Amino acid sequence: MSLCADCFKGVRHEGTPEGKIEHIGGARCYVATPTVDYPKDKVVLFLTDAFGLSLPNNQLLADDFARNGFKTIIPDILNGDDAPADLFEPNRTGPAWDLKTWFASHGTEQTRPVIDKVVGALKADGVTGFAATGYCFGGRYVFDIAFDGITKASAVSHPSLLVSPDDLEKYSKRAKAPLLINSCPVDQQFPLEAQAKADEILGNGKFAPGYHREFFEGCAHGFAVRGDMSDPKVKAGKEGAFKASVDWFLKHL
Repeated sequence: MSLCADCFKGVRHEGTPEGKIEHIGGARCYVATPTVDYPKDKVVLFLTDAFGLSLPNNQLLADDFARNGFKTIIPDILNGDDAPADLFEPNRTGPAWDLKTWFASHGTEQTRPVIDKVVGALKADGVTGFAATGYCFGGRYVFDIAFDGITKASAVSHPSLLVSPDDLEKYSKRAKAPLLINSCPVDQQFPLEAQAKADEILGNGKFAPGYHREFFEGCAHGFAVRGDMSDPKVKAGKEGAFKASVDWFLKHL
């Protein structure tokens, strides 16, 4: 498995992040905290794309979840080695960057321990309810921690690195967390065939905890976090995927 070209395309979103960088369980995290009263025993884990914690788009989305009443934490699952955001630029002049080399050092062995450290520390502080939202690269780990019974609700947007139908069947058999998938028509990582397979395996009440798939026309892989907001369909897709995720967590977390 690997990532595709669309995993490294996108547009920087405007705005000033409002959260803070903190260390939780020894792991560097971006923490977005609601400004109103919120349940202290619940947390949304935001598992990022390959651009990681440092991409403002990811931080701004975490802030948006916080505005909706969820303390939201972005663990640095890439250990400070995010894909460079200047890959967005068509005439990039930055240092050479090799996907194959980068990908080889960002597997489960390097990524999952960060999540486990953060979860362990949060549990020690009294958190009992976890939801996870994952974009692209992070979608893989939303599935993995659901397999292990860590989360009470899952949302993925254009997930990468899933094996269809294996991971979908495993989710149906092992996971207890209701699953939302935000999908789109152009997606090499989670193509139409995989989307249909997800509906076949998990839909129509077959997955008792709950399953729903949203589909956003005119969008491509990455739309929910790196989409071009000047395109009305992409803007509607990004906003729709966010709203669907918030509603899902309000219902299930």
